[in-house]
Amino acid sequence: MKTDLELALECAVNVYHQYAVQRPVDDYLSKGEFSKLLKETAGPFLRNTAPPNTSTDRYIAQLFAKADANHDGRLKFTEFLTTLSQVAINAHNRSHEGPGGHHGHGPDHSHDHDHDHGHGPGHRH
Repeated sequence: MKTDLELALECAVNVYHQYAVQRPVDDYLSKGEFSKLLKETAGPFLRNTAPPNTSTDRYIAQLFAKADANHDGRLKFTEFLTTLSQVAINAHNRSHEGPGGHHGHGPDHSHDHDHDHGHGPGHRH
């Protein structure tokens, strides 16, 4: 049985490929494919991790610009991973905000991740 982290990593690879092979068929994400991927697979998550007073579209544009290290207007997989790490960092920082400046977890930051990894059609594990 795979762990939650194994499933999440496998999911990241599969979702990337699902969107990168759209038009044109290549192994890169255009800005449009990148935006579509994030909106369709992580829309609510992005709304909760975007900086204050920043729309989802603006946040996605900022993430794309930051991740496009070679400035070629498309993201290869390693650049896409940069985006995922930035969103995860933002989510972690957000989890510490609120009353008392903590999120109710013990010092080891353990979280209960007992959730469904159901994904839409065409998504394999």
